[in-house]
Amino acid sequence: MPETVRRRRRRKKRKSVLLPLVLVIAIVGGVSKLPDISRKYFYPEKYFMLVEKYSGKYDVDRNLVFAVIKTESNFDPNARSDVGARGLMQLMEDTYEWVGYRMEDNRELTYDNMYDPEYNIEYGTYLLRLLYEEYGDNETALAAYHTGRGNVNKWLEDKNFSADGVKLDTIPSAATEHYVSKVMKAYDAYNNLY
Repeated sequence: MPETVRRRRRRKKRKSVLLPLVLVIAIVGGVSKLPDISRKYFYPEKYFMLVEKYSGKYDVDRNLVFAVIKTESNFDPNARSDVGARGLMQLMEDTYEWVGYRMEDNRELTYDNMYDPEYNIEYGTYLLRLLYEEYGDNETALAAYHTGRGNVNKWLEDKNFSADGVKLDTIPSAATEHYVSKVMKAYDAYNNLY
């Protein structure tokens, strides 16, 4: 067999071995990137600079803020609920007014400003801080974020729902219980991923 034919066969053989090896390396490399891709897709950190700014200013865990945004609006700044809550963190008008009063915010804002990511994240994060200060734990604070302080305060007075009158042992509203569970799962995911 002539030498040139032997060389061609050896090159062809090397190519046939190299191609599957290159494919395996590409697949393994792609799979190793999958957690980063899925993390950014399922639990993104959109509006990172704003969340970082206001979670730092108001001393609220930024992953909790991300979890609330993820649960409330899935990062849609134009989100509007059936009951009229607005923006990323889904603030109701009376809540917006109460938070503005508590913040002593004298800026010329209106409820329409809650579609602006910066104002919404600022107000929503401040609200989380107020509720955490009042209730002392994330789950009770989140229950109040969802259903209102009045309902949570009534539940805390009932021994069927709170043994100590400070923390909810049971959330009597299925919708609020579901909401708190959903936010806490997102919060755990953010804590595990970032």
